[in-house]
Amino acid sequence: MASLPDHSPFSSALQGDGVRIGVVLSHGFTGSPHGLRAWAQAFADAGFAVRMPLLPGHGTSWQELARTRWQQWHAALDEAYLDLDSQCDQVFVAGLSMGGALALRIAATRPVAGVVLVNPALVIDDPRAPLAGILKLVLKSTPAIANDILKPGMDEGAYPRTPVAAAHEMNKMFKDTIRLLPRITAPVRVFRSTVDHVVSDTSIVALRRGLTHAPLTLTSLENSYHVATLDNDAQEIFQGSVDFIRTVVDAEAPADPASSGTRSDLLQKGTAND
Repeated sequence: MASLPDHSPFSSALQGDGVRIGVVLSHGFTGSPHGLRAWAQAFADAGFAVRMPLLPGHGTSWQELARTRWQQWHAALDEAYLDLDSQCDQVFVAGLSMGGALALRIAATRPVAGVVLVNPALVIDDPRAPLAGILKLVLKSTPAIANDILKPGMDEGAYPRTPVAAAHEMNKMFKDTIRLLPRITAPVRVFRSTVDHVVSDTSIVALRRGLTHAPLTLTSLENSYHVATLDNDAQEIFQGSVDFIRTVVDAEAPADPASSGTRSDLLQKGTAND
């Protein structure tokens, strides 16, 4: 049974001792934190500090989204990253669909520890995409691309219409993000549905081609469609994401306990690089 959409941002505090880990999540285009809330909670239950903002123009109306720019979406996620970076030793970024592209942008511009993506989008295959800048002047919206979910009774709470102007912004952001991919050095973990009616394998090809300096691990999801965080393979995503983060953290832990004092140096990285 689908729950009523909760579009509000998600935030959780650090729990436990040891390395302080933060995770920044981004929802997808026309969606909201509702579609990723269980994923965010899984990170919180693991003791991580979590920030998942509601991106500008989302969670209200598609008309409002039509008035936003992609730089606003990026800025919202970057602000969430800086918040966690000020209090955590290591910060990871994660995202679904367009949120995956935004997560990759953060990884290309900030010293993240790792990246977790679910059906990331980097390419719009629609042949009308290159014309969106002109089409938006005469066509305000198109039918929704929401609720590509195999599991019965699920609703991601996305908009009933897709604003063409915002789709044009997303396309511009995708192109710029692909340009930045070679800058990423942190490990990337991708969960990819074998059947996805929204994002084609063209985006995965672009990701593989662009990640020239980062290790990429891809896990296939056999029983989910695009919004896999609400689908049959959700628990595999949640557990796999937590395991990935813990593996990365363990790999970077100092071998000599006496050298653990260098952790304090990590806290300075946000200030030094801002």
